Order: sequence, then C-alpha cells, then structure tokens
Amino acid sequence: FELEAPEVSAKQVIIKSIAREPGSRTKIAVATNEEGVDPIGSMVGQRGTRVLAVINELGGEKIDIIEWSDKVEEYISNSLSPAKVAEVKIMPKNKAVALVPEDQLSLAIGKKGQNVRLAAKLTGWKIDVRSLEQAKKEEEPAFAKASAGKPVSTATPAGKEEKKKTKEKRVKKKK
Repeated sequence: FELEAPEVSAKQVIIKSIAREPGSRTKIAVATNEEGVDPIGSMVGQRGTRVLAVINELGGEKIDIIEWSDKVEEYISNSLSPAKVAEVKIMPKNKAVALVPEDQLSLAIGKKGQNVRLAAKLTGWKIDVRSLEQAKKEEEPAFAKASAGKPVSTATPAGKEEKKKTKEKRVKKKK
C-alpha cells in the first residue's frame, strides 16, 4: 500500500494492524493523527483506484479497510465490517461479545466464519457474535432461574414482623 497510497509512506495514514488469509481476504486497520486526512479514503483512493491496484496485485483477494480506534468496543465493531454491530460487550480474558441484528448475523460471521476469524486476528480479541434476539433469549432464562426458589429477602410493613415474633413467643410459653 505504500506504493499506492502516498499518505502511508508520508506517515499521514498509519497501518495499525493487518489480518490476512492469503488468496481469500485481508482486513487492514488504519488510523491518522492528522486532521483533515481520511484514513480509509486515502487507502481506497478515488473510485477505488488505489485499493483495486492492490487487489489486482494479490490476485483478486478481497480487502476490507477499517478505521482503528483506541476504544476497544468501537475497534471490534469496526473490525466486523461490513456487518453493522449494535453493541459490543467486553468480557474478562480478552473476550468480547458482538451483538448484531438478526439480518446482519451471517454477514458478521462470514463465509465459514472468515469475517469473525479475521476480526479476532486483527484486534487480538476473542470475538463471539450473537444476534440481539439470541442474546435476549439467553438473558431471560438466567433471570427466571435467579428469581426461582426462595426469595433472598422479603419486605414487610414496619412493625408487623416484630408483632409476629412476639405473638410466636406467647404461643410457645402457653404450651
């Protein structure tokens, strides 16, 4: 890309990360620290001329150029492009759950899992993609399970509990 995009060789656009499955697809995360420079536009070029030259050099390999972000949720969301991600939940141990609308699920996962696999390589995070509907269904049983059985605490009007205990003591004394 340094040959095709002078902004890269001039350090106006920085390639932050690359994930590649040779002959098939590449994802490139780019950023800029200069105002007025569009990092993705610089890589793509007018009418796609720059990226097309690289695609032709790589024998037709697909290239996704995404914007890098220091905000992990945003970076993971961008990395799953072209899918539209609704929400990213960060979990322990470098794991993330990306929630997408049902119609974006197959696009986010990609053919044979390729999109999510490349996104994980690009970001360095283990990414689990779920539909919003699936996530809601998973949360409902957990809530039902937590609320089943004996309550942790019950609320009674002030004073009634004390009267009940006193009454129980009187009953026991009579026996």
